[in-house]
Amino acid sequence: MRDARYDILFEPIKIGPLTAKNRFYQVPHCNGGGYRDPSAAAEMRGIKSQGGWAVIFTEQCEMHHSSEITPFIELRLWEDKDIPQLRRMSEKMKEHGALAGIQLAYSGINGPNLYSKEVPLAPSALPIRTFTNDPVQARSLSKSEIKDLRRWFVNAAKRSKDAGFDLINLYGAHGFGIFQHFLSRATNQRSDEYGGSLENRARFANEVIGDIRDAVGDSMAIALRVSLDETIGDLGFSNAEVRDFVEMNRNLPDIWDLAQGTWEDCSGPSRFKEEAAQEELVKGIHDLTDKPIVGVGRFTSPDVMAKMIKSGTLDMIGCARPSIADPFLPKKIEEGRIEDIRECIGCNICITGDMTMSISRCTQNPTFMEEWRKGWHPETMNAKGDSENVLVIGSGPAGLEAAWALCRRGYDVAVAEARDVIGGRVTRERALPGLSAWGRVVDYRDYQLSQRPNVEIYRESELDADSILEFGFQNVAIATGSTWRRDGVARQHVVPMPIAQAAKVYTPDDLMDGTVPGGNVVVFDDDHYYMGGVLAELLVKQGAKVTLITPSAYVSDWTNNTLEQATIHAKLDDLGVEIILNRGVTEIGADHVISNCVYTGKTRIFECDAVVMVASRTGNDQLFHDLTNRQEEWADAGIRSVKLFGDAEASGPIAWATYAGHRYARELDGEDIGDDLPFRREITELAAQ
Repeated sequence: MRDARYDILFEPIKIGPLTAKNRFYQVPHCNGGGYRDPSAAAEMRGIKSQGGWAVIFTEQCEMHHSSEITPFIELRLWEDKDIPQLRRMSEKMKEHGALAGIQLAYSGINGPNLYSKEVPLAPSALPIRTFTNDPVQARSLSKSEIKDLRRWFVNAAKRSKDAGFDLINLYGAHGFGIFQHFLSRATNQRSDEYGGSLENRARFANEVIGDIRDAVGDSMAIALRVSLDETIGDLGFSNAEVRDFVEMNRNLPDIWDLAQGTWEDCSGPSRFKEEAAQEELVKGIHDLTDKPIVGVGRFTSPDVMAKMIKSGTLDMIGCARPSIADPFLPKKIEEGRIEDIRECIGCNICITGDMTMSISRCTQNPTFMEEWRKGWHPETMNAKGDSENVLVIGSGPAGLEAAWALCRRGYDVAVAEARDVIGGRVTRERALPGLSAWGRVVDYRDYQLSQRPNVEIYRESELDADSILEFGFQNVAIATGSTWRRDGVARQHVVPMPIAQAAKVYTPDDLMDGTVPGGNVVVFDDDHYYMGGVLAELLVKQGAKVTLITPSAYVSDWTNNTLEQATIHAKLDDLGVEIILNRGVTEIGADHVISNCVYTGKTRIFECDAVVMVASRTGNDQLFHDLTNRQEEWADAGIRSVKLFGDAEASGPIAWATYAGHRYARELDGEDIGDDLPFRREITELAAQ
């Protein structure tokens, strides 16, 4: 069944004393659960074991209380009492033949210790580097404390073995791990035997790996995750120096895990990073070592994966985001079901779970992190209830996901779409600059639905309450999307702002429909996600002179959580967009806007020919209200339920819409749970008095 071109992806490979069954390696990735939701995280990893991954790692696991990154929620291995929850995870990982790995992290200069209140320790005394710019400094490790740190790593390695793990990944990439801090001249300014030359800066990594190998190396493999390039010039750990380090220590770990120097560079969204974007940085390193190499690059294409192995660039295919979008990616390639892969769209919504200290989501895979909490499996639906059919109105991300999940449960599904194309907002947004990969949300579901005999899609079929009451469907699912507001109501304005009658005001919907203003255009962004920046880019490319005004201190503020805010700002600046931060818009005139400082209220006039209002959205819920107002007619029409969901109910990112559609499908005909929680959770055990 498997295409012979991909046989190389399923060849076993030795990693130290272990053998991985194939070349699919789920690199460490966060999930927003950490120590707070251990069973949810464990079940999520276990699903990947079912999906055929050969190596599965935890997320970052803080291995000592003297270096922690509160408020971010990661795993902890501070003492023996942490072992049981980690053992639950390793057991789930190994249920289907995968090797279980744990990433041990000592955050050093990234660990502000807001919870433990310990003084942060780092190779050199410098301010703590965090996303929140904590006003804390680390002090330099003494030589005796370096010996302590080596011992703490050994203790953590022994606990990892007790917890059932097969591999240990030592974190030294993305600027987050102590190994990178020792290796980089930007963070290691020591003058003793641990600083200065590369040989000296590599001493700590050599000592720790030697210590761990002596302690557990007979049964566990050791991976070293190393930065490929800090991208800060000669001062940092450059790609040239990485190569020198690998060649100098060619047999140091059992496998080299190579990742870009910053998290933003390594996990950049598809808007700015193509598949296999790190290939040039990795190419040729294999010649410098006798050990296998794993690398990442948001790999979604089996052809690209096979090329990486065949060319000798990589030995294993490292995936984080693609393993979230489709935990069964290896098995689908093995079974010759390439068309069934839910390809990662690179939107980075998964990363926002970690950044916001919440349970992560995935736009493509709404079951991510709900495997234990709700019992959702990405490939298996619950049994059909006692009704037979569903009319889904709207074919946007919520409607398509609902239809796809419902038909797998066994319902007969009809999808009515008012337009002549399906996909709703995704079809419109995929045409905007940089967002083409997002179209996979529609492409995947369109293909899957086309293969199902119990689904019909009716285009150009705008329905009203009368027609729905005549059709005789038992369940009516309304996912009619939302419309961008033109009146400015969002965060700054809770009521419509003053707008002159002659003012030319456009919304994102206007631009996506093809009406793109020219001349001097003000984009007012009070939405703060990607849309304002994307439309500014579109306007410039259409020849407009653009001024972007936002009440936030950042352009596209919320994209700090998707690791792209700095790149968005830099790109807009390069395009010539005038960026005005910390200012709102209080009034729109015929040829100008009046802008106010969010701190002082002082106003300023910006002349313009048109305004693009990126504010909030209004749910298209009139059809729902029309039906609920006629509820007394439902029984005669055979209607058992009418449900509004997705953007039509409450607007949000696309991942919120696919989740809403999936939840509707899962819960249809379900038992009334009353006031019970709709998900499982774990609570902290009280300590003895």
